[in-house]
Amino acid sequence: MKVLIPVKRVVDYNVKIRIKSDKSGIELNNVKMSMNPFDEIAVEEAVRLKEKGIVSEIVVVSIGPDKAQDVIRTAMAVGADRGILVKTDVPTDLGGVEPLAVAKTLKAIIDKERPGLVIMGKQSIDDDSNQTGQMLAAIMGWPQATFASEIVIDSESSAHVTREIDGGLETLQISLPAVMTVDLRLNEPRYAALPNIMKAKQKPMETFSAEDLGVDYSPRLKLVSLEEPPVRSAGIKVESVDALIDKLKNEAKVI
Repeated sequence: MKVLIPVKRVVDYNVKIRIKSDKSGIELNNVKMSMNPFDEIAVEEAVRLKEKGIVSEIVVVSIGPDKAQDVIRTAMAVGADRGILVKTDVPTDLGGVEPLAVAKTLKAIIDKERPGLVIMGKQSIDDDSNQTGQMLAAIMGWPQATFASEIVIDSESSAHVTREIDGGLETLQISLPAVMTVDLRLNEPRYAALPNIMKAKQKPMETFSAEDLGVDYSPRLKLVSLEEPPVRSAGIKVESVDALIDKLKNEAKVI
């Protein structure tokens, strides 16, 4: 079975985001970039399935500038076999290419690659859209299982997915091919060993443009401005329960 894994280059989750002085976007100069954490989980799950002999080939896809090759090579160092970069100059400070265009791009690649399964992060940490997986499943007409916390491949045509819902856990049986989006509880991504990082540089990577795939990346949304969240005021201590109730009632207006 071939598995397709979309990966995205985002600001590292440990970096404190700063807004540009003109409030037109996010400051990216000299900012550390890395693979979207949810996508790391998707790559790890595909590699584990390959180690079990269920998956035969892992193909990773990224949409972005030349620098996006870094996240593809990272996935290859972990265990992916091939990479595909769809080059675009769409600014990445506000999430990059919009979810619908990403889904259309992935459809074009799926039509070429014919994978038996697509595993992807449930969302990216830059725009938090949580839309691409659902849109891709709808465009492809495939079953979908979102927020997966456990994936069991029964055969080439069937899988069981446990997903997180408000009330607890829900287990679905879905037919393959399908689209799965993964959640944090699915696994703990491994670190790439240095020898594998060196080997990843020799693995094949194809490059396409949006025009090659027949996809329009023109934005449908327009950013008006960005604002920093309000600074939280410092906490205070009160001398008694009565003083606390008085402040909650008269100042905080919560009771």
